[in-house]
Amino acid sequence: MKTNFLLLVTVFIFLSGYPAEAQKGINATQTGKRIDVTINGKFFTSYHFADNEKYPFFFPVNGPKTGSSVTSMRNGEYPHHSSLFFGCDRVNGGNFWQEGLERGRIVSKGALITEQDASHVVISDACDWVRPDAPSPVRDRRKITITTPREGLVQIDFEISLDMLQDVTIEKTNHSLFSIRMDPDLSVKFGGTMVNAEGESAEKGTFGKKSAWIDFYGKRGGFNEGIAILQHPSNPDYPAPWFTRDYGFFSPTSLYWPADDKATLIGKGETVSMKYRVLVHEGDTQAAGIAAEFEKYSNQPLH
Repeated sequence: MKTNFLLLVTVFIFLSGYPAEAQKGINATQTGKRIDVTINGKFFTSYHFADNEKYPFFFPVNGPKTGSSVTSMRNGEYPHHSSLFFGCDRVNGGNFWQEGLERGRIVSKGALITEQDASHVVISDACDWVRPDAPSPVRDRRKITITTPREGLVQIDFEISLDMLQDVTIEKTNHSLFSIRMDPDLSVKFGGTMVNAEGESAEKGTFGKKSAWIDFYGKRGGFNEGIAILQHPSNPDYPAPWFTRDYGFFSPTSLYWPADDKATLIGKGETVSMKYRVLVHEGDTQAAGIAAEFEKYSNQPLH
């Protein structure tokens, strides 16, 4: 009887410890048109790419300290902001940004988990920009790599290539390219901080300014937590000026400030490639070492 009891205790300890070991590191699973990512057994984010969405996006994007999303999803103030996303308005007469699927959609052809181990996950996707009764102007290809460089920091690298299927005209627009909508409780409007690489802050100091990066953070339960966008120096128009709002929106884009207010013209067959690094972090900008992280990123060899 005593031997059987000891055997049961040993088996219980082994089985109890096994899942914890299995959950170490980064893990991704696909369920239909969604890819879920966990870090050390805790849910981090989902990549959504359903056919009835305006465009693919990440939501939530959970902070490493609190486990609550640092981004916001289609709140009542601006319902076309979907957390962490990429899109554009006024492309060959289409709208691949705001609500209204009939005006244009960025449709995933089927995202895949193409690499995965305990240290990283790679999601690959290809998307067609489509609208009724008009030829598709753009196909984009995305490689998204998620890593955890250190405790309290999650890194999402985006490599996005836009292939022009037609001659493309993009009229001046503030609804353009790589963007994040913050959760309201972290916004400047409610006491948060938005700061660029030059130390300029809030919408007043960052709007329309060229800068390599912007960090946005705020306090939750006594802890600072936030998210930063870093532009890679290889990007066209680097460093692009930023469209920022104190309510929690920020996006590096040159399309709101084209030279002489002229439209952006890109020829059929051309490819435009962009790289961004998103850092989801605990602490403020200095504690998270955003400036040092940008130096690492900017010196990263191209491949």
